[in-house]
Amino acid sequence: MRHLLEIDDLDADELRDVLDRAKKPAEGVLRGRGVGLVFEKPSTRTRHSTEMAVVQLGGHPVTVQGAEVGIDTRESAEDVARTLSAYHAAIGARVFEHHKVERLAAAGSVPVVNLLSDEAHPLQAIADLLTIEAEFGSLDGRVITYVGDPNNVFRSLALAAGMSGAHIRVAAPASHPVPQVMLDRIAASGIDVAVHDRPEAAVAGADVVYTDTWTSMGQEAQAEQRRRDFEGFTVDDTLLDQAASGVILLHCLPAHRGEEVTAAALEGARSRIWVQAANRMHAARAAIWWLIDKAS
Repeated sequence: MRHLLEIDDLDADELRDVLDRAKKPAEGVLRGRGVGLVFEKPSTRTRHSTEMAVVQLGGHPVTVQGAEVGIDTRESAEDVARTLSAYHAAIGARVFEHHKVERLAAAGSVPVVNLLSDEAHPLQAIADLLTIEAEFGSLDGRVITYVGDPNNVFRSLALAAGMSGAHIRVAAPASHPVPQVMLDRIAASGIDVAVHDRPEAAVAGADVVYTDTWTSMGQEAQAEQRRRDFEGFTVDDTLLDQAASGVILLHCLPAHRGEEVTAAALEGARSRIWVQAANRMHAARAAIWWLIDKAS
């Protein structure tokens, strides 16, 4: 049984297969079957994109909120996995702690796809690659710079883009360095990351500049301190001017205009955030399709 809990659950050829499937229709793959979608964390893009992906595959999405399932409060992750496996062809889960998707995958009897955890966001990374490929044709040799908090989005992006031949840079303040365990995980896939503590050098000549919120869900109490810590790391038009002439700006959303990115940059001609958001649906459809094929 194959699962997609992080991008490196795929090898480079398998990732290429998923990306290619994202560009094709797949009607009937799930005809008469359901996909159980568990949302401990609320979402706009993840819920809509994944539900529509299941519909496009001919299946029926059943979404439940975290309080309805109560992982490890009402019942264990293992019992949730066994129950949902009895009804559905696959399980998707958007959770706070990564160990929960690992436990769902270990206990269930159907494929599990990570819709987001504190460690990984693989479907977002697939959508990111689709967006970059649509712009440049290939990631091979492209320079992708991530500016800001080196979080779950960065890890999955670095893995996916690095596996596809891109050069990865990251700029993060000294107070929020890239965790060594994250760099080790990325290096295990043969990917080098150029780490900077200021954004200007990291952005110079980049083809893609990517940023994300400085305060992720669950970190709200740290918001004011994080705004101070990340001062100087706002992506604006002046910073983008230092990148390659054809640079595109990506952001996984939701955005905090005036913090990690300015409104002018986010809504300017170099932004591809809405193409990126639309690609979330294609990424989810392709990933679920690939997992279902591997399970049959």
